Amino acid sequence: MFDPNAPRKPYSAKGSNVARCPACLMAEGYCLCAEKTPVTQASNEVHFCLLMHKEESYKPSNTGRLIEHILPEYSHRYYWSRTEPDPDFIALITSSKYQPYIIFPGDRGGYEDRVVDCADQSSANIPLFIILDGSWRQAGRMFRLSEYLQNIPVLPLTTQRHSEYRLRKVPDEFHLCTVEVAIELLHQHKQSSAGDVLDRYFKRFNELYAQSRRQQKPT
Repeated sequence: MFDPNAPRKPYSAKGSNVARCPACLMAEGYCLCAEKTPVTQASNEVHFCLLMHKEESYKPSNTGRLIEHILPEYSHRYYWSRTEPDPDFIALITSSKYQPYIIFPGDRGGYEDRVVDCADQSSANIPLFIILDGSWRQAGRMFRLSEYLQNIPVLPLTTQRHSEYRLRKVPDEFHLCTVEVAIELLHQHKQSSAGDVLDRYFKRFNELYAQSRRQQKPT
């Protein structure tokens, strides 16, 4: 069984020696915790499930955790395993309460029959958006190699949003980071208020992280 608490290789990238807040992982003096304004009620619920590659869990630049900070009642996180998925994750995606969708491009070959244009909001089931939280290469591998995901509908994200994420290199300006995907999904599914709160939090995260890298006084 995959153990998410098992020892992993230490984070050794640039900034690994920086003293950080244990809650938000931001550098000391640039803590994001006071900026949290969690959304605890929603008029038309959607839920998110982050299926996280284990290497993302210790990266301060990961944005998936921002979703959990702002949507604690509407988000779930599990660590990915190719052959031994978390039983709680399987219980979630097979629950009669939810209609799961994997957020993934629809223009790749081999799964055209699974691609849907939009979430079925007429259903009594709550849309559950599964976001593969890892690098683009990792997400592709997670999508292809996880047998337990193969019967879940694929929902491509269509948006004109330009990514504002500057902490890692991205293939192009339309390649959104994890939290930006969630923001767009909220706006597209009648959750604009929650989307705006999450977007402001993300912008503040971007701002403080950039200032910490430049060792500028936080503003």
